[in-house]
Amino acid sequence: MTPEQPISSDRIGRVRKILNAKGFDALLITNMKNVRYLSGFTGSSGFLLVLPKQIIFATDFRYQEQAAREVRAAEIIIERGKRIILIRSLIKKLGIQKLGFEFSASYAMFDQLQSCGAVPTPLKDAVEKLRAVKDADEIAIIQRAVLRAEAAYRTVRSRIRAGVREVEIARRLDEALRKQGCRHAAFEIIVAAGPNSSMPHARPTERKIAAGDLVIVDWGGEADGYYSDMTRTVLVPGEIHPKKREIYSIVNHAREKAIKAVEIGKKTQDIDAVARTHIRNAGYGDHFGHSLGHGIGLDVHEYPYVSWTRGQRVRDGMLFTIEPGIYLPGLGGVRIEDVLLVRDGSVSILTNLGREAEGGVE
Repeated sequence: MTPEQPISSDRIGRVRKILNAKGFDALLITNMKNVRYLSGFTGSSGFLLVLPKQIIFATDFRYQEQAAREVRAAEIIIERGKRIILIRSLIKKLGIQKLGFEFSASYAMFDQLQSCGAVPTPLKDAVEKLRAVKDADEIAIIQRAVLRAEAAYRTVRSRIRAGVREVEIARRLDEALRKQGCRHAAFEIIVAAGPNSSMPHARPTERKIAAGDLVIVDWGGEADGYYSDMTRTVLVPGEIHPKKREIYSIVNHAREKAIKAVEIGKKTQDIDAVARTHIRNAGYGDHFGHSLGHGIGLDVHEYPYVSWTRGQRVRDGMLFTIEPGIYLPGLGGVRIEDVLLVRDGSVSILTNLGREAEGGVE
């Protein structure tokens, strides 16, 4: 959502349905990603108070002009003192008796709300679950983040060769993302070569890539505050242990099977099971320990979660990753990650870089 766009009435409407269902007089939104999602405000400080027939946005003096430009459908209040004093006065003025607040708020915030004259009730991931379904504007922005990430990778792919250090690849990729228009990388870029690639979230080191290494590169782009996320594994030419090609093929087939299993109404746990079963039947079940995927948007990891432990049913408008992996200590690891979009009943893959272990990129 760009700063010029007003609050989505549909988004606020869905929040108000939560108010009615929970019997809240108001819902206090303090998570800044959720504040942005519901108000359009892109600053770093503020809160939103959603009532059945009123919306109040508050921030401090630093963001007075920004709020006037970005927030369209809420009454804007500029804080002149401690935030909790303003919240307390609003509760009293608006006659709020039962106040919902986000489970992610700090204990300090909860403690302060206890003395505000309303009954504070925590609500877990309510807005986060609404964010699992993307609208057309969000999809377009994330597609742009994907294109930026792919273009950046193409500029560094030829550098993934014997003799080049992991940190150099990561640095060049970070620079390339910025040149493509990203304000920053979506997260700390992973470049893990040889035995380091058996650690799913290894940090880049001074290690030089060697001939025959598996090299995992995990990175993401950014556009207007939304993110993309993808992983490719490169098999560097040289004397290659046959097991490296074997696990690459298994992971890629697991990815393909999981993507084919995606359909509206299916539980994301069942999609995870498709890939996990394939890897387990190939004899590597103990070497795939993380979730199959996750939603992506204003956060790199958000609903829906594609995992054996948690998830949701697939709905139209959902956008999430599929990223199976196998990690063998001492030998190396493979992970291949794509971003999927479920839209108008069909499934499309937004990430289009090649998936050939020893090939180039389109």
